[in-house]
Amino acid sequence: MREHSGHSHRSAGACEDGGVRRDLPAGAGAAMMCWLTLVLWLDRAGGGGGLWQQRVLGVLTWVVLLLALSRVSATVRVQTLVVVAFATLVEYVFSPTLGVYTYRFHNVPAFVPPGHGLVYLSATALGGAALVERHSRTATALVLGVGGLWAGYGVLVAARPDALGAFWYGCLLLFVLVGPSRPVYLGAFVAVGWLELVGTHLGTWAWATHDPTGWISIGNPPTGAAGGYGWFDLAGLLAAPALLRGLDRLRRRPSGRSTVQPAAAQAAADAR
Repeated sequence: MREHSGHSHRSAGACEDGGVRRDLPAGAGAAMMCWLTLVLWLDRAGGGGGLWQQRVLGVLTWVVLLLALSRVSATVRVQTLVVVAFATLVEYVFSPTLGVYTYRFHNVPAFVPPGHGLVYLSATALGGAALVERHSRTATALVLGVGGLWAGYGVLVAARPDALGAFWYGCLLLFVLVGPSRPVYLGAFVAVGWLELVGTHLGTWAWATHDPTGWISIGNPPTGAAGGYGWFDLAGLLAAPALLRGLDRLRRRPSGRSTVQPAAAQAAADAR
């Protein structure tokens, strides 16, 4: 979203029908981040044999997500559900199947799918904050600058090389500069970066040193994780309008009863 054309990008992205800032203020985004941080801490504090605790945390996180979804516009709601579906699929493929990263019980914790929805909503709320809107160029430069330094550190300095993080930073760069909604990606950099640092520090999950081919090195966490997560955001931003149009067409389609009953009545009249 270029600064001079911000409103047009917002109408095409996360703010299509009501506005991210009005739907969820930045404080709500911060509150959801606090909840997810607490969940990660409680999950780790549960120690071994904490699967039932994970399940309870999962139920509670779904409740928090549903409450948040009740406060947003239809577009943002559908975007969030697309993100949840896509991210959950990726979780099961890349974690227990391919082992790119591993949760401590070698599963996908119950709080992870709804957690992805809260991450997306946090990104929309933080990126749509009034302060970010007023200082869009500064916020963009800050995110890309910090992200670039972090990615450079991972490739050139870190004891554990991180080529994947550098690649994902390139993805983030493209998303921010030409993506459908710059505010979402700015917010995602903060939300995803924070949760990756917390989750790996607590040991809730750990990234493998290399991808399944053994060619691409991975940091723990990858420095450009927000760029990888940006693909989930892109799926939600692009798929939601088409899904909403499809739902609208279904609602407007005449029901079977409305077409069958007149036909039956006409047939009875003809018989008389």
